[in-house]
Amino acid sequence: MSFKSQNGVDRGQQAEQRAEAYLQTQGLSPRARNYRCKAGEIDLVMMQDQTLVFVEVRLRSNRRFAGAAETVDWRKQQKLIRAAQHYLQRHGLTDKVACRFDVLAIDANAPDQPLTWLRDAFGTA
Repeated sequence: MSFKSQNGVDRGQQAEQRAEAYLQTQGLSPRARNYRCKAGEIDLVMMQDQTLVFVEVRLRSNRRFAGAAETVDWRKQQKLIRAAQHYLQRHGLTDKVACRFDVLAIDANAPDQPLTWLRDAFGTA
């Protein structure tokens, strides 16, 4: 299900664009957006110094059950890992670049919709 904002743009896309812009201000440079394969999708692939960073952007409009960052459970992590492995193989980067997994969480109903950047969010990189 896609949630559209008042101007018709998907809120998920807006969150990804906001996350990418924020990460660029933090010194990361974009490599890919919405990388898809059979294993899953990676929202953003960024580079920070010599490290390839796979970023999961999570937007949560209701914190009743969990915040945005808490929704990246073990199953989602496994999908991200498999998609990242595919990306690395497809681009000939396996064993050639350090990598990590970050989560950028946006809790939409929080004041000013603050961003929470969790570097090396599940420590498998």
